Amino acid sequence: MIISKEELGRITSAACATPHDYLGMHKCKGGVVCRAYLINAKSCSLIELKTGAILPMEKLDKSGFFEIFLKGKRKVFAYMFRVESYYGETRRIYDPYSFLPTISESDLYLFGEGREYRIYEKLGAHIRNVGGVKGVSFAVWAPTARRVSVVGDFNEWDGRYHQMRTLGASGIWEIFIPDVRAGSKYKFEIVGAKSDTPFLKTDPYGIYFEAPPYNSAIVYDMSGCPWRDSGWMEARKNTDLKVSAMSVYEVHLGSWKRKFEDGNRPFTYVEMARALCEYCRKMNFTHVEFLPLTEYPFDGSWGYQVTGFFAPTHRYGSPADFVEMMNIFHENGIGVIMDWVPAHFPRDTFALASFDGSCLYEHADPRQGAHQDWGTLCFNYGRNEVRNFLTASALSWCDRFHIDGLRVDAVASMLYLDYSRKAGEWIPNKYGGNENIEAIEFIREFNTVVHKYHEGVVTIAEESTAFAGVSKPVSEGGLGFDFKWNMGWMHDTLAYLREDPINRKYHHDTLTFPAIYQFTENFISVYSHDEVVHGKGSMPNKMGCAFWDDKLAQLRALYAYMWLWPGKKTLFMGAEFGQSREWRYDASLDWDLLQYAPHKGIQDVVRDAAKIYLDDKALAANDLRSEGFSWINWRDASNSVISFERIGLGGKSRYVVVCNFTPVERREYVVGMPLDGEWEEILNTNAGCYGGSGAGNGGKISAEAVPADDRKFSARILLPPLSTLVFRKRI
Repeated sequence: MIISKEELGRITSAACATPHDYLGMHKCKGGVVCRAYLINAKSCSLIELKTGAILPMEKLDKSGFFEIFLKGKRKVFAYMFRVESYYGETRRIYDPYSFLPTISESDLYLFGEGREYRIYEKLGAHIRNVGGVKGVSFAVWAPTARRVSVVGDFNEWDGRYHQMRTLGASGIWEIFIPDVRAGSKYKFEIVGAKSDTPFLKTDPYGIYFEAPPYNSAIVYDMSGCPWRDSGWMEARKNTDLKVSAMSVYEVHLGSWKRKFEDGNRPFTYVEMARALCEYCRKMNFTHVEFLPLTEYPFDGSWGYQVTGFFAPTHRYGSPADFVEMMNIFHENGIGVIMDWVPAHFPRDTFALASFDGSCLYEHADPRQGAHQDWGTLCFNYGRNEVRNFLTASALSWCDRFHIDGLRVDAVASMLYLDYSRKAGEWIPNKYGGNENIEAIEFIREFNTVVHKYHEGVVTIAEESTAFAGVSKPVSEGGLGFDFKWNMGWMHDTLAYLREDPINRKYHHDTLTFPAIYQFTENFISVYSHDEVVHGKGSMPNKMGCAFWDDKLAQLRALYAYMWLWPGKKTLFMGAEFGQSREWRYDASLDWDLLQYAPHKGIQDVVRDAAKIYLDDKALAANDLRSEGFSWINWRDASNSVISFERIGLGGKSRYVVVCNFTPVERREYVVGMPLDGEWEEILNTNAGCYGGSGAGNGGKISAEAVPADDRKFSARILLPPLSTLVFRKRI
């Protein structure tokens, strides 16, 4: 027996931070020693691969610890073990402790610096061929842990058998285990610095997980996921969405439609792609934006409390199914944006919280590390490895899954140290201010890196304050997002329309105010899922009209107004046909409402307004330019009417939009016009085909040289109640 009793006890009690110093083959005084620690092993022999010699090993502990001393041997050599189990099975295996680390010194250095942006290719579980031996390399960051083991269905979840080694001062633990295969379930068993009691954590870098309550990570082989979207990916590089049409359909995958005939289950990734592509093309949406599809344990969080930042949720299929979904979308010309959540993470004990027994990913001080509103934890953006984790997560969705855009949730909560906190509940920054300097630098780095490595991918901020430069380039001092959700426009328009029409004249400035800041950011006009949950009511019920038909007419007018207003567009599912109840994450949308003409009419208005926008490239090209918009009359509060002009890039197209937000028909209403002659009435939300009364202007109007609204020309129009009219001048 070469190993001391103390050293043997440290291995068999799983209390060793350097198991590779003892297990495997090592030179020692007078020869070579080889040790193995094998589960369920009755006996073990050493096989010298060069000679084929089989040398029995001595069993030093009944749990499966074996040792052999080869006296006179001067060098270590290639070997395997011949293992006889208690079940009578005999097999040959390679020794996990005979392999060098699969992570280089350069990887460790860059990770410590926060700049190993593809660290997800190194940490986690990866199927590799090391020296001709196939297996899985496992690696995890746990710097304050005293011991880490890989446990799984390949070692009966026993933390004694695959104890990992630390790699220098990096805090990374690593082991390569031969013969572990795709489909194996695993976790990390950790002994923290403050307690001798081991605990289990799932893999922060896992790519596939089993369902709760077990939450094990699953070894997955992405090499069998073929891509067919090379044409889309190449075209994306040359597409600038700032000057292209962008109509986004926001979707919760589990509740868009469900399979009633199959136990009311949600669609799979592939089923959803096939159905949703057809619908988006019909409705003239250019993109789908999914609520988070990253792994999460609680259905009721809708995906916003993430525990698997690198993994598609298991609910709708495997990573291969996710790839196939993306293939289908891209083959049909539909871009895919996904909500991504670097602002917080849940306290679930199996995931990131207190990962190695310390506050590793979060701040220790709750004044910095806890979200009061959501009961979740804040990332420690000042820690290099945490920033690296988050940036790598973003890149992985672009690399592995060809995501076309990331919409970052709750950016305001990241930017401000006092977000939703009272005095005394937050800590000022080093300058005494409330800006989260570390989070701001992370956001800039995230945007810089994503745009550097994935040309054509867009980033979108959900940011609800007036923080300056959200969609301004990092090089110009901004945060670097491509777009920002226009939360102010959303709240102002809905606040105005909640008013009874008779009172709207007193709130006219609420409707017109957003034009003042419209071009300060690259805005997306949005009515999101947040507006139809938690007792806020459905979109029709937000309309202040007294009668149901009027509410639906108002909604038709609102959506036409939205699509002709400057900026890109996002609309949450169900809103496009006026679903009358709040959204539920566990039930299908009420598609049966489309049998009723008023609801079908809302859907048709969205379809036709989106088509006007999609077909006119010059119009979309001026979405973000003040030259593309001009008020005609924003002062007609007494009638609750607004009118404005949209101008295509280079003046190639001209539109006049008139909105009547009262249930009063206005005949001979005078509108200033930018040009004389005939104008087409290309959209009338009161048309009979949309469920309206049919009153309108017969498809055209004529502008004459009679000044009005500070314009040289004007037209007298019939302005139906609760309607939006769109006129186009062909040039």
